[in-house]
Amino acid sequence: MRTEATKRVTHVFSLFDANGNGVLEADDFDFMANNVIEAAPDADEAAKDAMRTGFHQYWTTLARELDANDDGKISYEEYVACVLSPERFDSTIGVFAEALAALGDPDGDGLIERPAFVALMRAIGFKRANIDALFDAFDPSDLDRIQVAIWVAGIKDYYAPDKAGIPGDLLVPGTAV
Repeated sequence: MRTEATKRVTHVFSLFDANGNGVLEADDFDFMANNVIEAAPDADEAAKDAMRTGFHQYWTTLARELDANDDGKISYEEYVACVLSPERFDSTIGVFAEALAALGDPDGDGLIERPAFVALMRAIGFKRANIDALFDAFDPSDLDRIQVAIWVAGIKDYYAPDKAGIPGDLLVPGTAV
């Protein structure tokens, strides 16, 4: 497992821990889903429902895989062990990535404009400078758009334990942007 991968998921854990109590709970994912959906007012109901489903599957995968004592809480250590384990988490992150990207492409043209990308990423909790650096790393067109497929692949790479030097590294605080 690469240090960069651990830094990436550590940051996501801190963002998903909405109430700051040091563990992830179902309410954290409901809160995050609502924030992200509110950041996409032009998205249709199907895309919003897919995002809710994506966050729900993210949580239920963690709970099913890790919550052995059934207390409804996932610690940081448990989280890292699951999300950086492709055999346990790849299908879940695929559903999540597709749903998030669909929210950013309300007209269905396969392209995401910077304002939509920024709104969704800020709703998750990432910082603007890091978001812009990531968007630029995805090689936007002259019209300042990126391809949905590139973002989906970038989200999947973010959770890959063996990847380093990827665009997603730019989201980690302290990364030179």
